[in-house]
Amino acid sequence: MHQETLSARASTKIWGLSLAHFVTDLYSPVLTAILPLLVLNFGYTYLLAGLLVTAYNLTSSMAQPLIGWLFDKRGRGIHVSVSLLISAFFISLIGLTSVYPLILLFAILAALGHASFHPSGLAQVGAECTDCNRGRLMSYFVIGGNFGYAIGPLLAGMAIGWLGFGGLALFFLPGFIMALLARRIIPSMENPPAPPSGERAAGSGVIPVTILVLGAALRAWAIFASIAYIPPLLIQRGLDLVLATGLVTAMLLAGVAGQVAGGVLSDRYGRKEYSILGMAMAIPFFLLFISTTGLLSYLALLLFGMTLWSTFAVTVAIAQEMMPRNIGLASGLVLGLAVGGGGIGVAVTGALADATSLSSALVLLPVPILAAIGCFLILPYPWRTIGRKRMRSAGK
Repeated sequence: MHQETLSARASTKIWGLSLAHFVTDLYSPVLTAILPLLVLNFGYTYLLAGLLVTAYNLTSSMAQPLIGWLFDKRGRGIHVSVSLLISAFFISLIGLTSVYPLILLFAILAALGHASFHPSGLAQVGAECTDCNRGRLMSYFVIGGNFGYAIGPLLAGMAIGWLGFGGLALFFLPGFIMALLARRIIPSMENPPAPPSGERAAGSGVIPVTILVLGAALRAWAIFASIAYIPPLLIQRGLDLVLATGLVTAMLLAGVAGQVAGGVLSDRYGRKEYSILGMAMAIPFFLLFISTTGLLSYLALLLFGMTLWSTFAVTVAIAQEMMPRNIGLASGLVLGLAVGGGGIGVAVTGALADATSLSSALVLLPVPILAAIGCFLILPYPWRTIGRKRMRSAGK
């Protein structure tokens, strides 16, 4: 199947949205990065510090489907430049106070900016997509956020290291500059895009969408549990903190490459086929990482990140094709609610680690991946490659 050539306008718009996604997701991991400072410098308990991250994640996750639904119904979303300014402004304000209620308020307001960006951004990318390129174009948008999420803590640490906690105020600048650029290169979307003439939903109804969101949440459990708990596991194996976190960053960057490859392959061979294959390939790589040490273990970790993350943008494409007249809501469900549900799974893995050991808990991480594969197997979404083979066999 050939890949369609984008117009210069559409290409500029999509890469502009990817760059805006990069800047937006610089801010989402900042609270996690500064937790040790909040505990050591301001005397917050671990519970109070952790509640800031919980409040941010819950606000963003729960708000995204609602914002997407409003976008679909009203035909107008907040321009991405406004979303950027909201996130940048309130995250930077955290560096100017030590008063807990204010920090909590700023975290919640920043999360609303983060939440308002994704449904609008994904809907605008979706407006440029067809069945032939949706996976590839979605991957271009998603990898921007992956890069931002990976280097956000590093930039926050540098700002605070140079200027103290107040240096976090400098974090307003990337969002402000990107907001000005976004105003020039990203148009406002006045109406939700209508599906092309004759396009029919690949699956519809509450039950199919619930299956998709559940599968995406189970996969998010594995993704975010690995990000959270692999660094301490590597430290237990004798690595220092810098090398341990560096390996996880490398895993995330391998996932960026996987996103693009997965998007392209899903366009050619089928989204359902690739989603199942990508998650299935991730399991042996993870088990190899857990059961070995040294270079082989590190290579397996990179391949685990590449294969598991490669299915992320593909799932967004599936959601939009299942809900072609509600792509804002579809995007909010998969990139908001499902990711938030995955966060609950991370807490389950943590509880298992407390009850047994970290390595014992991580050995069970393929279980949610297998459950996610089961969800995609029963998902009422058409097979492409398998479907074509059945049609050829029936025609003989």
